[in-house]
Amino acid sequence: MTLTVIATLKAKAGKEAELEDVLASLVAPTRLEKGCNKYEMHRSHDEQGLFMFVEDWETRPDWNHHMESDHLTAFAARQEELCDSWTLFTGEEV
Repeated sequence: MTLTVIATLKAKAGKEAELEDVLASLVAPTRLEKGCNKYEMHRSHDEQGLFMFVEDWETRPDWNHHMESDHLTAFAARQEELCDSWTLFTGEEV
């Protein structure tokens, strides 16, 4: 069983480009992580500053390790500065 993660992040007003740059910098190192099958970043056509990640991980421990990686903890330190809101879904395909 793999783990599906969908993360949605909304930029604070005036922080849209900065958030996009920071989020884009997460893609390459994450795709190299153990257990990462898919890590896709999407930008909304309908709502400025809205981004979504669609992820697929071999196991929850692989994703937990990702959440503790240097690049994710560096982003987490800036999340309040850049994001107005965010949601996180974790589950499995049925």
